[in-house]
Amino acid sequence: MGKVLIIGGGGMVGQKLAKALATDGLGEDAEPDVTLFDLGFPEAGAPACRTVTGSMTDPETIERPVAERPDIVFHLAAIVSGEAEIDFDLGWQTNMLAFWTFLEALRAEHLASGGAYRPRVVFTSSIAVFGGPFPDKIDDDFPTAPRTSYGAQKAIAELMLADFTRKGFVDGISIRLPTICVRPGKPNKAASSFFSGIIREPLNGQEAILPVSRDVRHWHASPHSAVGFLRHAATLDISRLGNRPALNLPGVSCTVEEQIEALKDVAGSDVIKLIKAEPDAAIARIVEGWPRDFAPERALALGFTADPDFRSIIKTYIAEDMLQT
Repeated sequence: MGKVLIIGGGGMVGQKLAKALATDGLGEDAEPDVTLFDLGFPEAGAPACRTVTGSMTDPETIERPVAERPDIVFHLAAIVSGEAEIDFDLGWQTNMLAFWTFLEALRAEHLASGGAYRPRVVFTSSIAVFGGPFPDKIDDDFPTAPRTSYGAQKAIAELMLADFTRKGFVDGISIRLPTICVRPGKPNKAASSFFSGIIREPLNGQEAILPVSRDVRHWHASPHSAVGFLRHAATLDISRLGNRPALNLPGVSCTVEEQIEALKDVAGSDVIKLIKAEPDAAIARIVEGWPRDFAPERALALGFTADPDFRSIIKTYIAEDMLQT
């Protein structure tokens, strides 16, 4: 069995990925040997060979699962956007400095093996690596120029992984995830959290706060699609990426108004009455600096697929996650 390490394995996407690997395997490996690493794990969580509890910012802790020489590493852990903007030190320590330490641990194993050990590293980056002004659609040649600390941290991590890949220490690929929506569970500190909240809370009979204008446009993908992106990236022939190992992924571009209309179509008029507008200048300022639409031709040509429309995203949440909220 191939060894798989999921850093951030206690989080929502990490848990979904682990469950998918337990059910469907990965590529030709029907039963991968999965280790989850995170600060903590949910009760009755995803099955795994083992779990390792610890912080990315503790070098000794992260070196333990790396020393097992996993064949594939999914790196999902991060301080989210809103929290990284508020706590400057924590954002850089977790999202950038800890990532360097992690890559150095992998390089040490590569060198100790005489160059034989070269794992696949799938890094979850973000569309926050881009900053305006934006064209109507961002194509694969649009430069990274982040306007938030979180975006800067993700962009630097992409470059670090690309250089470790160029030197032959790892086989790395960075996938720039759309905002994942609809997320099950409780809101987090991400500035984008309301995109899920205005769907999730009304569907569960709860009031939701909308902190931005309804004409705000954004780029979304469901958790189900996110797991598909990760699985595909893990088995992709990365020689097809050339010297550009970071990809913009497919998604759904829509306004908040279109989100709400989709919710109305799926669940009825009474549900959307639970959405209450309460403008938040800080959140609006962060979201203003984010992309709104993409033309992800490279990813599509490489076989990545996403949700066809926002109604499908809502229906996926209802079918897969609503009872867990």
